Amino acid sequence: MNYRESSRKSYNLLQDWVFLLDYKQEERFSQNTHTRVEMKLLAAIAVVLLLVVAESMAARGTSRRTKRELMSPLHMGGIRDPFGSYCERRGGCCPGRDDQCTVPYLDTICYCDLFCNRTISDCCPDFWGHCLGISPPFIGTCERNSHKFLSGQTYKENCNLCTCGTTGRWECEQHACLIENDMIQAVNRGNYGWRAANYSQFFGMSLDEGLRYRLGTQRPSRTIMSMNEMQLNMDPQNDRLPQYFNAAEKWPGKIHEPLDQGNCAASWAFSTAAVASDRISIQSMGHMTPQLSPQNLISCDTRNQGGCAGGRIDGAWWYMRRIGVVTEECYPFSAPQQTPAEVGRCMMQSRSVGRGKRQATARCPSTHTYHNDIYQSTPPYRLSSNEKEIMKEIMDNGPVQAILEVHEDFFVYKSGIYKHTDVSFTKPPHYRKHNTHSVRITGWGEERNYDGTTKKFWIAANSWGKNWGENGYFRIARGENECEIEAFVIGAWGRVTMEDMQSHHHRRLK
Repeated sequence: MNYRESSRKSYNLLQDWVFLLDYKQEERFSQNTHTRVEMKLLAAIAVVLLLVVAESMAARGTSRRTKRELMSPLHMGGIRDPFGSYCERRGGCCPGRDDQCTVPYLDTICYCDLFCNRTISDCCPDFWGHCLGISPPFIGTCERNSHKFLSGQTYKENCNLCTCGTTGRWECEQHACLIENDMIQAVNRGNYGWRAANYSQFFGMSLDEGLRYRLGTQRPSRTIMSMNEMQLNMDPQNDRLPQYFNAAEKWPGKIHEPLDQGNCAASWAFSTAAVASDRISIQSMGHMTPQLSPQNLISCDTRNQGGCAGGRIDGAWWYMRRIGVVTEECYPFSAPQQTPAEVGRCMMQSRSVGRGKRQATARCPSTHTYHNDIYQSTPPYRLSSNEKEIMKEIMDNGPVQAILEVHEDFFVYKSGIYKHTDVSFTKPPHYRKHNTHSVRITGWGEERNYDGTTKKFWIAANSWGKNWGENGYFRIARGENECEIEAFVIGAWGRVTMEDMQSHHHRRLK
């Protein structure tokens, strides 16, 4: 039974009920006044219900027709499956208008009743041939690489979807892509001091998607940005800084390799975990060399943090100090596109054991290890924006954390000393965008130009994998606050005791 038949029967049933009430009312006319009033009240209620139902039926019929008649015509947008079997597979066509005469079609439905052809073109692709025995409406064709495409068919050109229109022309989206070949060529043709390259993991993403999924550090608040800087009293005679320094060479085996955050916007967690890992390894003199878990921060540090949707580095350091994290081996990173939703919940719990120390109360999420030691840090401290003081801190205590404003051309960096270029300045504004990221600075150096001048640079570790940049690292201009890399630099000590060092030393000897 279809909707219209059902509604008609309901309407007739209510009419019969009113008739019956009227009859009963006449039959009992001689009864007392109270009964007559009661029957009249019931009759009035029935009439009201009848009017409401009738009005509802009319309204639903109107809205149903209106909704259907306003739908975008299928053949006007291009029949994407012109040779499909729909009405034929259904078992036939319906005369007149029948709103139940439908077949599933892509993410919607199509009709096989004759009304669809008369009023709107919401017919199934084989309606004209199977139901009417005529050719379907005109369907345009487009060409690409000597191949013909019908109206509605699509292909993806980098990050933009192109659709074959009814006029035979391709209609393409106009997003700025993360990988733009003309930008790569412009950088490599120009004298910018660095080289650009295409990265397969970025190809097909729009610039907006890159900024949304590949960064993930919220810009520090005004309160955090006004945090007092730690002043270093440098002695010009004794504090002589070398022209080149790399933490990995001074502390071999204690500086950790860059990880890959994938499409998880959590550089806030990756950079924090990386700096804490290096500092604990250096402080413990190699007795403890943990690669700390960004996933532990992403899943468990949820106080005003967004996990893979972005977070704050001050919040990450608060968690490192108060709660602590386990190793990457214990709690491995899972990229969002490979992970079911339930993996996002926190899988590691800990309790206080006195003196500010924490102890795990849950097993490692990974079955490859049972070592669930909790590692913590002391409160972070902010360094001066003076390059000399940053250099001295790195040389004395290890890598530091820095925020970085990432522009559109940074994604294609391959080698050299990066500086933001002007290659996109002639393009529309949506090709020139930037957002905040956080990285780990591990050293510095300088390079001589052909004219005898020198270019100073920082050595920094990114979190986009080792196949990006210079084996996961990049060099960027030093002493110029390029992309704000010297504006907010953070250092922190690991919370390491002699007892911790001894227990890890004995474990490694076993």
